[in-house]
Amino acid sequence: MQIRIEVLGNVTAVSLSGEVNSRTAGRVEEALLPLVTDGCKLLLDMREVGYMSSAGLRMLLLLHREVENKAGQVVLVGLQEMIRDTMAITGFLDFFRDCETVEEGLELLKAYEAH
Repeated sequence: MQIRIEVLGNVTAVSLSGEVNSRTAGRVEEALLPLVTDGCKLLLDMREVGYMSSAGLRMLLLLHREVENKAGQVVLVGLQEMIRDTMAITGFLDFFRDCETVEEGLELLKAYEAH
């Protein structure tokens, strides 16, 4: 699992590469939770994540709750079809906005500023 963090204006973009499973979900959580601050805007680029286990889904749910508690926003980008289907079936997509491209994700987060 590779985790790359980049600040793009007022958005923190996190690129994940690899599998998010029981071995790696804790490391991803340790990287993401410190980024959750009041009013944060997180873009989670998942184009290079080919597999996500239930541990990964739990980590995303925890991230969602933490971001919501801080009145922030999180957008998922580039979900692989199998991951997106799993998230849709289990109701996880109800908690997240998702986009196909990083550019769309940045625009969506910018639109949150206007509200």
